[in-house]
Amino acid sequence: MSFEDFRVVVAIDFGTTCSGFAYSHKINPDVMVHSSFPGQIAPKTNTVLQYDKDWKVKSWGYKALAAEPSRRDRRVIDPPPVELFKLHLADINEEKKPKIPDGLNFRTAIIDFLCEMQKLIKETLEKQWPGITFSQVRFVFTIPAEWAPGTKGILRDCIFKAGFLATKHGINLEFISEPEAAAIFCMRVLTEHQLDVGASFMVCDCGGGTVDLTTRTLLADNQLGEITERTGDLCGSTYVDNEFTLFLGRRLGIDAMKIFKEKHYGQYQYLVHKFFCQRVKYEFHGDSSSFRPIELDIERFCPALKEHVVPEIREEMEEDEWIVELQFNDVKAMFDSVVDKIIRLIQNQINTNRENKCSAIFVVGGFAESPYLITRIKDIFSREVDTIAVPQNPITAVLRGAVHYGLDKAVVKSRVLKHTYGVEVASLWQQEVDPKERRTLGGRILKFDRLAARGVIAPPDIQFSGTYYPVNPDQEYITFKIYYTPKQNGCYCDDPGMVPVGDMTISLPNVHLGRNRAVQFGLTFNDEEIRAIAWDKQADEVIPAYFSYGDEF
Repeated sequence: MSFEDFRVVVAIDFGTTCSGFAYSHKINPDVMVHSSFPGQIAPKTNTVLQYDKDWKVKSWGYKALAAEPSRRDRRVIDPPPVELFKLHLADINEEKKPKIPDGLNFRTAIIDFLCEMQKLIKETLEKQWPGITFSQVRFVFTIPAEWAPGTKGILRDCIFKAGFLATKHGINLEFISEPEAAAIFCMRVLTEHQLDVGASFMVCDCGGGTVDLTTRTLLADNQLGEITERTGDLCGSTYVDNEFTLFLGRRLGIDAMKIFKEKHYGQYQYLVHKFFCQRVKYEFHGDSSSFRPIELDIERFCPALKEHVVPEIREEMEEDEWIVELQFNDVKAMFDSVVDKIIRLIQNQINTNRENKCSAIFVVGGFAESPYLITRIKDIFSREVDTIAVPQNPITAVLRGAVHYGLDKAVVKSRVLKHTYGVEVASLWQQEVDPKERRTLGGRILKFDRLAARGVIAPPDIQFSGTYYPVNPDQEYITFKIYYTPKQNGCYCDDPGMVPVGDMTISLPNVHLGRNRAVQFGLTFNDEEIRAIAWDKQADEVIPAYFSYGDEF
């Protein structure tokens, strides 16, 4: 989508725990962060859905959070609130993904939530610029750095089904990694810290589900160059919530907590959001001298939990009037298992880039509002990094940076490839060179042909290409299977670590030329999506080509 084809940029941060959007007009490029959601005045709303018994969306965002439980009436008419469904897009074991209620699947939940966002965005833009249509909008969705390449295909399909795009492959959709968007935002505050062209800085984006890092160099003309691979892990603030749940399980019984969460998810959600997050997580500084024990009243916040507690623990809790006391070391332990992972991620980024001094670390995202997290980072890294800062409004840093990217994509000068990419090709089998068991009936062997190597620093729009020929003289099309691997190269597409991304189908004109039809096939990785192109070398013209991700639905 060219600069002339759109009027407005809208950035959407579809987060694990909270989501939001920001927008700007290209003529007056002031970034406006939307701050009015149903039942809430805030820059983001909770990524939560409340369905009715027929699985129609009843409420979303903050209004879908469970209300304070009643001790008298525990009847549940509607299904429990649904949240954390974005984690189903992460590359983690199935047993570690949050449970989705029977009758629903995570893809439907994503589509339903994005559909509600889409309606609010359309209403907001119409108020600002009457008559504007989505065809005049460039949408920029932010994504975690650690997502597998094929996951973007799933998200694109969800975005299309939610009503953002006229066609699934609409060109007015862009993706940008969350740490890159945050880096673009932080680039605008570098002068506040006396950082100039040539300075390298790290961005640590700490969200609800993921923590993503990138190290960038400020280049001339307000451009950024990436100098290390983006890294990340599932160690956002939600995992501190999980540690709180484990703490209660040790106190009241693991089975009791498991059954309570499964049968009374609304009360469980209320316990986490209204007690732990508001009263504990974002108030904890890590200072034992000023800490005062925090009392959790089970009968107020989660009365249904009592009925699942075994008799011997129940007797003890009744003596304590169903009060659980959180001591300093209890809360600190909840944080440390998660924060230690973040510390290791930062250390690895620094170690990977020893030849370029890291002049600053900027911590952004919702978890950046944790005083304890920032204290730990400063305690460990302040001796080797001059500046460790939390920019103003860290929760909206990714959104603002994504809007700036949509207005001027040239701000990103280079990226580091996180994977090695290539295609499966049918080469002639060679005796005494190739394994006999891999010989096909046609006397060929299927091999991996590398197009782009992991670790290469390249402009976003560079093409990685190779020249290929049809196997059969009467072929009218070629289908390339595209793979990626974390290794520098591979021999076969069933090697350990090889992952299929999708298929590229290319039309082959001039059948009368038989096998003598050279086709140049290339991949680009602009906008965080894989794009494939092909052209006929004899005619020196582009050939029709169609790419599809492997996980279509």
